[in-house]
Amino acid sequence: MVLSPNIRGSLLMAAAMATFNINDAITKAVSAEMNFGQVLLVRGLFATVLIAVLALHQRALRPLRTLMMKAVVLRVAGEVGGTILLLAAIVNLPLANATAIIQVLPLAITLGAALTFGEPVGWRRWLAIAAGFIGVLVIVRPGVEGFNQFSLFALCSVIFCAIRDLATKRIPASIPSLFVTLLTTISVAIAGGAILVPLGGWTPPSGRALALLAFAAVLILIGYQCIIMALRTGDISAVSPFRYSALLWAMLLGYLVFGDRPDAMMVTGAAIIVLSGLYAFYRERVRARPVAASTTGPPPDGL
Repeated sequence: MVLSPNIRGSLLMAAAMATFNINDAITKAVSAEMNFGQVLLVRGLFATVLIAVLALHQRALRPLRTLMMKAVVLRVAGEVGGTILLLAAIVNLPLANATAIIQVLPLAITLGAALTFGEPVGWRRWLAIAAGFIGVLVIVRPGVEGFNQFSLFALCSVIFCAIRDLATKRIPASIPSLFVTLLTTISVAIAGGAILVPLGGWTPPSGRALALLAFAAVLILIGYQCIIMALRTGDISAVSPFRYSALLWAMLLGYLVFGDRPDAMMVTGAAIIVLSGLYAFYRERVRARPVAASTTGPPPDGL
């Protein structure tokens, strides 16, 4: 059976979300054996080797002075902050809760683009952004008995990731995405080493933990490649909503691996976030439709 480009792209996006959530589940499981600073360091070392080999093969390496560019510095800083905060949330929250909060990222990027770059945002998308953050508050539930301060870590991770993605738009096209990813991966690994001692120091890892973290590093690389292929295969407006399949994977893995059962507040908040995000995607498609016919360049590669 021959699949249309949009269906192939949607399946690739869903596969990417599956690999990222399996990576999160592995990270959460291994954190019972070592602190998450050590997890970042070990996983980062494996990922650095894989990405460096790929960058060398594709001749994507550039001088290290590239790291001194403001946009690259902001991108790396956003990735480091976002990764540390999200990992702290994943370790201490049900997997589905942390994943649901991070799903507000596309709305946060729209908000940041409007405030930073002056990109036009109509009143309908402003309402969608507001609804998305209300959904986050439903999950976080500040001031009530079910509140967990690590939910705020996940929300702060969204802010750092939005900075990362907005900064990425300002990186010159002459700098390969793979090289930026390599710099980011090295920086995250170094950050993991820096916070390792305050979090309790080095714990000799078991062979099982090392194997799982090596597998997690491979999954990260596969996930990013799936996103690139998804966005290059199908229409962005058709493919991007399948990012929300991450919630289904997170709830399934959380239940099967950790025995987590999402409560009504989490499901309600997640539904609000997903619906507002889908509506924002729809409004973006409507707004961009008159321009689509004259756009000949390839879609962004997602990194």
